[in-house]
Amino acid sequence: MVEVFKTNVRESAEANDLVRLLIQHFPGSRVNFDLEDCDSVLRIEGGNIAAAKVMMLVNANGFACNVLE
Repeated sequence: MVEVFKTNVRESAEANDLVRLLIQHFPGSRVNFDLEDCDSVLRIEGGNIAAAKVMMLVNANGFACNVLE
């Protein structure tokens, strides 16, 4: 399963912090940001990804996050 999100993360340090956080909540998943993309895309690949939980975690850390259709 792959989920893709549009975010407003701009700095690599912020992205790295969020990657660590998301891996804690979704162990075994592959998480990465494409900060070069205009949508600062967050991509999570794993077995059981809950999009609502991803958005809640990213939002709770001060960033916008929405499923990219």
